[in-house]
Amino acid sequence: MKTRSWNRHGTGGLTFTELGFGAAPLGNLYRAIDDAEADAVLEDAWQAGLRYYDTAPLYGFGLSETRLNRFLRGKPRDAYVLSSKVGRLLAPSTPEERDGIGKWFDVPDRRENYDYSYDGVMRSVEFSLERLGVSRLDMLFAHDIDKRNQGSQEALDAALEQLMSGGYRALEEMRGQGVIEAFGAGVNEWEPCQWLAERGDFDMFLLAGRYTLLEQGALETFLPLCEARGIGIILGGPYNSGILATGAREDSHYDYEPAPGDVRKRVSRIEDICGRHGVRLVDAAFQFPLLHPSVLSVIPGTQSRAQMAANVAAAHAEIPSALWHDLKQAGLIRPDAPIG
Repeated sequence: MKTRSWNRHGTGGLTFTELGFGAAPLGNLYRAIDDAEADAVLEDAWQAGLRYYDTAPLYGFGLSETRLNRFLRGKPRDAYVLSSKVGRLLAPSTPEERDGIGKWFDVPDRRENYDYSYDGVMRSVEFSLERLGVSRLDMLFAHDIDKRNQGSQEALDAALEQLMSGGYRALEEMRGQGVIEAFGAGVNEWEPCQWLAERGDFDMFLLAGRYTLLEQGALETFLPLCEARGIGIILGGPYNSGILATGAREDSHYDYEPAPGDVRKRVSRIEDICGRHGVRLVDAAFQFPLLHPSVLSVIPGTQSRAQMAANVAAAHAEIPSALWHDLKQAGLIRPDAPIG
């Protein structure tokens, strides 16, 4: 598996496999899987050479982290990169009142409370270390500090202010003490990432679905800022919730919703050009973000061994440069998108 290195502070930094493991589906996202299936997917990932794993307290309300605990136990700690997230604290609840009903299945009964304060971040890290069974994390991301998850611009502004006045200091302290190597935010929108990067010394952003074959708006100002400052990008959601993996089917999904007609038409045009070059759409979708120099790893969510095999195949695919030129000529990717 190909790797990419990041060493913004000159301390040795971190080495990422270009294909990372997004562990949200291990938290029984949209369907329940048993421990044996989860273990098999993780074992396939390890055998394929994946050495970067990203999780969060939210994913299955701790289930994703505890499943990683069992798998990573006994693995040399320096053999892999591990990130989790802060910004939510979990509290026990009744089964009827728990959060995530219809989204997370067969998970602990918990309610989630946003908390980006100094104490909230420190408590979240302590809980994650316990669930994961490790003594340190490599990276921490402030989770879902975007408008979609916060619900309004006013709520987002308050969350950003709480992070910068409290949680940011906790993250800086942990980085300075060597508890973590890097910190940033994990979000579905690039605009809050830019807001944070302009106001603090952030190392890394986990950006879900916002730099893909379908979306390159982050090239306007955010990605140039990252490149100039040595900020790394972990790219989640490379398939935009599925449509770039399945193709423009009637039942395809885009950005967590049924794909609208204009998006399906655009994907169909991209797929046609891929076909002329003998390239699978999913392979092109995986490889495209890696053409940007700031992108360190792409982490599709993986819940089955078949999905794991498909992602490994996409990571090893060879894409002719002519494909990217043809997509640009057709106006299907931005003129300023790096294509090698």
